[in-house]
Amino acid sequence: MNLAEKLLSAFAAFTVALTGCAGGSGEAGTDTPNEPVSEETTMELTQKTFAVDEQHVKMLGRTHSEDGILWLALSASGVEFTMTGTSASVTLAGDSSISSEENRARFAAYVDGKRVADEMVTETEQTVEIFTSETEKEVTVTLLKLSEAAQSTVGIKSINVTSVGDIAPTAEKELKIEFIGDSITCGYGVDDEDRNHHFSTATEDATKAYAYKTAQLLGADYSLVSYSGHGIVSGYTTKGKKVTAQQVPNMYEQFARSYASYNGFCVSSVDWDFSKFTPDVVVINLGTNDASYTGKDEELIREYIDAYKKFLATVRKDNPNAYIICALGLMGQDLSDAIDTVVSEYTEESGDTKVSAFRLTVQDGNKNGYAADWHPTAASHDIAAQEMAAEIRRIIAE
Repeated sequence: MNLAEKLLSAFAAFTVALTGCAGGSGEAGTDTPNEPVSEETTMELTQKTFAVDEQHVKMLGRTHSEDGILWLALSASGVEFTMTGTSASVTLAGDSSISSEENRARFAAYVDGKRVADEMVTETEQTVEIFTSETEKEVTVTLLKLSEAAQSTVGIKSINVTSVGDIAPTAEKELKIEFIGDSITCGYGVDDEDRNHHFSTATEDATKAYAYKTAQLLGADYSLVSYSGHGIVSGYTTKGKKVTAQQVPNMYEQFARSYASYNGFCVSSVDWDFSKFTPDVVVINLGTNDASYTGKDEELIREYIDAYKKFLATVRKDNPNAYIICALGLMGQDLSDAIDTVVSEYTEESGDTKVSAFRLTVQDGNKNGYAADWHPTAASHDIAAQEMAAEIRRIIAE
């Protein structure tokens, strides 16, 4: 099936979902499945506890299983499953960030696409109730991490249900997209529309950001690899000094990177297995933070261009069949000309023609407002998602 056929199939599936059950989307793998923790299931309504594995749930974005706990780190990563029953809850593991109000993980649960729980992870173990019903219901349950990896992670220890039979993973979608980015992709501050306020995981929601919304518009599975303040050659700086600790290329091939840990385990120690999620399209949206370092200095811009080309080679190695879009613009187009040069030089030097540049419209704060630290509001993200979805449709149709 070619890309155009995948897009048509994905869009048809998404249209059907709008009239019935709908939830989060995306896909990645985990370790070898385990059997349910509890008793063998029957067709009677019984209480059961399930391990979080590929036999029972669909993985959304990058996930990793460690000592029986499925870890979610990156924005909008999670799991999804279907069940028929009267209740469901999830038991979570909180990491070392739980003592910090600004950095602890934010987690949400959905039933048939409707958000029914929105929690900050404050305990080393806590249970979140998802739904209860007096009668048996067939539902789709989606569990998502709303905040980004750098500050915190969250583990899913078990899924607890009263059901008829087992829970089961939802189906994969035909079209798969990976988004690589910074705070824009993470949904930084989108729930705090005061430009004078600053970062908090409590106001960060990747499902309201352009990347997640683009995947929803296209009916696609997704994976987000994004870190606020990060860039290609430098993280955000106010003094013109390069911030090398915040270079996305250095962490792209890891499962994730986080300052938090859990009983000695840190997600940064895990390499990512690229066979677990094979995207048809990769969108890179990096350069907003680099611009704080490069300014208009031609030598520094040249450094950015060369580093970007090197990163493109890495992305191509890890995703040999994907079309790569190099995007920029929602929070400024300062390095857009440089990205045009990146694509032109990379294509000429490598012979790789499945790469292009794309400029997103700069946010209009007068019309749509600003979120924390001048970041895009949900309305601005909606515009960017429409633009990106249209660009992906155009590329696939060619």
